Amino acid sequence: MEASGETTTERSTRSRPGSSSGNGAPTTNGLALLELVDLSVHYGAVVALDEVSLAVRKGEIVAVMGPNGAGKSTVLKAIMGLAPVVVGNVYWRQELLAAATHEIVKEGIAFVPQGRRVFTHLTIEENLEMGCLYLNDKAERARRMSSIMELFPILNQKRRDLASQMSGGQQQMLALGRGLMADPEVLLLDEPTLGLSPKVVKEVFRKVSEINERLSTTIFVVEHNIKGVLDIVDRAYVLDMGRVVHDGTPHSVRETDILTQVFLGKASER
Repeated sequence: MEASGETTTERSTRSRPGSSSGNGAPTTNGLALLELVDLSVHYGAVVALDEVSLAVRKGEIVAVMGPNGAGKSTVLKAIMGLAPVVVGNVYWRQELLAAATHEIVKEGIAFVPQGRRVFTHLTIEENLEMGCLYLNDKAERARRMSSIMELFPILNQKRRDLASQMSGGQQQMLALGRGLMADPEVLLLDEPTLGLSPKVVKEVFRKVSEINERLSTTIFVVEHNIKGVLDIVDRAYVLDMGRVVHDGTPHSVRETDILTQVFLGKASER
């Protein structure tokens, strides 16, 4: 995960009394692995999230979509302890998530932030090692490195090259690989196709699906490329003005006018 300023405020741990879907009702297809319940985030007078509830079950790919400023990236930051939560809770494996950011990574949640943020002065291999700095087991670190190099052949080919010499698409693959070096159960992706060519966008989505299927990694992705992401996800949440205005299958999103509503600024009037 990218080094950054970390929020160290911790919440006391207690069991989740029950799992809920995005509308607050109990889930019917298994307990949530990761869940937000009535979560609000404020930046001063600005309400970024307003009582948001959503859930991700083991093995799923779940998307969060919506217009700019809807609060999509804030959802991921709140999970990682990087946003000022004023009310509500985040649950991980039915327990209240109570850890600083670096400890959350050890718990099994990795975050690939928007904009790739690779260390351009380091080699590809050194960048990957940054994803598991806390790991002292050299054999396990080598195993993970081998797995990532197999998953991303281009990284293996360029492993001794500086990250600055890579294309934008290759840097995105490096960012994904670095996140996977933590061996996460859940991978949080913030706009993984941002700024990439249509051809590379397709490759990124294909790789995200492969990570989910090959490594059994649960994926929670914020994405602006609606058509592309709906082709790979199991479920999707639509946010508008900090609130969940729709959650369901890709088919349900396509069959409603909710995306037209939110991008025209009319969803809040409904």
